[in-house]
Amino acid sequence: MASSIAFIGLGNMGGPMAANLVQAGHQVKGYDLSSQSCDAAAEKGVTIAETTSAAVKDADVVVTMLPAGKHVLAVWSEISQALKPGTLLIDCSTIDVESAREAHVLAKEASCLSLDAPVSGGTVGAAAGTLTFMVGGEEAAYQRGDAILQAMAKRIVRCGGAGAGQAAKICNNMILGITMAGVCEAFVLGEKLGLSHQALFDVASTSSGQCWSLTTYCPVPGPVPTSPANNGYKPGFAAALMLKDLKLSQEAAAAAGATTEMGARAAALYEDFSKHGQGDTDFSGLINFLREASGRQSSE
Repeated sequence: MASSIAFIGLGNMGGPMAANLVQAGHQVKGYDLSSQSCDAAAEKGVTIAETTSAAVKDADVVVTMLPAGKHVLAVWSEISQALKPGTLLIDCSTIDVESAREAHVLAKEASCLSLDAPVSGGTVGAAAGTLTFMVGGEEAAYQRGDAILQAMAKRIVRCGGAGAGQAAKICNNMILGITMAGVCEAFVLGEKLGLSHQALFDVASTSSGQCWSLTTYCPVPGPVPTSPANNGYKPGFAAALMLKDLKLSQEAAAAAGATTEMGARAAALYEDFSKHGQGDTDFSGLINFLREASGRQSSE
């Protein structure tokens, strides 16, 4: 059944997601601070509103895709007076767990249902409608939101109550950051030892070193033709975004009293990588940074 949906945040991820909702037959009214993003979304059938409040007026569902927790809380606070009771709010941003839980409280105070539903799959998955959603929230909200998420998803996983979706996302991306750093280091070492990229890939991809960072997103050109390494490391997932997620994992670890030494080391690596002007490079481009560091060490 078609719904009236407000979509706030029409950037690289939000724009294609909103377009998929239009293709699924929903009426989508969007808003973004960027006129360029609004124009691109309008070409895909999204009706552009002049304000966030105008976007959510009479909406059955509100979806947000924003940079950080402070933005989500600001928007949800701003629109709360314009929402009709019973509206479902879905935040698909990747934010800190505490802010996600605060957003659920804001929704409840406005007599609305809410889900935190961050995504995995990058811009390619957003465009193709093949994202994985990690969902936190009450059962009633989940039942309402499932049909909406299906229009943008390949897989939907309910992770638990308020904030559980964000918890799953930052834990998953901590694994991703750690494994990519390990795969990059292995290829740099292999180069030093005279191994070809293909030989190392053929062994590791069918042995105990197998992981997504290797078999789907291989950081060297050749073995996986669709990886960003074959396209000049243009981002599917920018290093700055990986750094953001790793920082979120470390904030959560500190708050929960968890020891995550590998996560902390991965965060430090990506911080150095970003400080060297590579924040807009795909995160697998870390291999070039490690290769240069290895070369410096060899010459000392």
